[in-house]
Amino acid sequence: MAKVGTPQTSPTLPTPAQGVRWTTPIVETPGIVVLASWIWRLTRFLVTLPFRFPVLVATVAVSFAAWWWLDWPGLAGFWATAAVASLVWWRTWPDSYRRCVPLRVLAWWRHVFVYRRHWQPVLVISGLAESYQERRYLPRIRRVTCDTWADRVRVSLVAGTSPTDFETRVAELAHGFQAPSCRVVVDGPRRITLEFPRHDTLADPIDALDIPDAVDLAALPVGIREDGSPWLLRLHGTHVLVAGVTGAGKGSVIWSAVRAMLPAIDTGTAQVWAIDPKRMELSYGRALFAQYADTGEAAVAVLESAVEQMQHRAARYAGKRRSHTPTAEDPFVLVVLDEVAFLTAYHPDRDIRKRSENAIATLTSQGRSVGFAVLAALQDPRKEVMNLRNLFPDKVALRLDEASQVDMILGEGARDRGANAHLIDPTLPGVGYVRMETSPAPLRVRAAYVSDDNITAMTDVYGVEEA
Repeated sequence: MAKVGTPQTSPTLPTPAQGVRWTTPIVETPGIVVLASWIWRLTRFLVTLPFRFPVLVATVAVSFAAWWWLDWPGLAGFWATAAVASLVWWRTWPDSYRRCVPLRVLAWWRHVFVYRRHWQPVLVISGLAESYQERRYLPRIRRVTCDTWADRVRVSLVAGTSPTDFETRVAELAHGFQAPSCRVVVDGPRRITLEFPRHDTLADPIDALDIPDAVDLAALPVGIREDGSPWLLRLHGTHVLVAGVTGAGKGSVIWSAVRAMLPAIDTGTAQVWAIDPKRMELSYGRALFAQYADTGEAAVAVLESAVEQMQHRAARYAGKRRSHTPTAEDPFVLVVLDEVAFLTAYHPDRDIRKRSENAIATLTSQGRSVGFAVLAALQDPRKEVMNLRNLFPDKVALRLDEASQVDMILGEGARDRGANAHLIDPTLPGVGYVRMETSPAPLRVRAAYVSDDNITAMTDVYGVEEA
């Protein structure tokens, strides 16, 4: 009888055609080792339980002590006192109570019955784990915390797994845990946090934001992010491209940016030069703009004038300074192009198209350091329509027609990271995804809606009468 792990041969020597058949040795784990492993896991669970759930352990311990020494009346008195104290806490310090009691109970519930329960099946099916048997090669949940809008699952990765693997599976993770979306935050080496919103925080329209007292051109409030924090749009030192189909909310982004700049426009430290080929979106507030154009010829003149002033300022700065600070003498100039494709692809005059494209390319490649920025909006992001996309460091993708257009705007891999701009509900204008120059991870945002009445009030206060 052949031994396990040794070649099994017939009594006669095998021919080369027959070869030698090897069997894989089967090693069984001794029962004492399995028992010791389970005892170790139980001991570790009991030791760490007070640190993981201190309130729960303390409540159970005090309840048991009250029943042991005072019998059932003592237990009833303890819970009555706890209920009164909880009511007083809730009425006196509601924010503190909400953080410490309901949210922690919710975090414990979702940790046990949502994430830990479905963790391995979701990861295996989404391709982030190999099999159901190899639990040692499964990323581990370290902690689950909750706030008013989302769950945050802290995960320790196994060797050989990178945060990018999770970023390219956010759609599968969101679907697996029944969340509207998923976002991956890198916490450090082999540690990430998965953010799962419990509901869509951007479902309701946002009224026009208040005009700020002080203007920060590198952080203009134009809406809110999915986590409820302000969406701050950077204009000084960059260029922004906004893409979306008709009705996606491009005007909301433009007008929210202009609204946030109004105090700087009023003091003369910022100017907006507007180009509005459709003569509909920006003409309503043309009194706010230092220059305005609504025809191809006038638009080219405005663009070439911006290039001339930019180059003149650069010549004055050469050898003396490397950055721009907005002043009344050298204001920050924002060139707004409502439908840039009209100038680069659709205008019937070839000379107009060529001159416009050259001027836009010059502004976007040389204007950042001297205080000139371009905020462009378009509907069709194809290269033959707009081949200057890569000259815009910051990009906003509102609702798009096709899935392939997402990567055209936000860069390769943006859709894999959860930027499903082609799936945005048509009833949610202003909702989109932002990809900043400093981060490849797209952020879901919604721009505030600036109504006609808001624009009228803006022009009445900050507008300049035409000569």
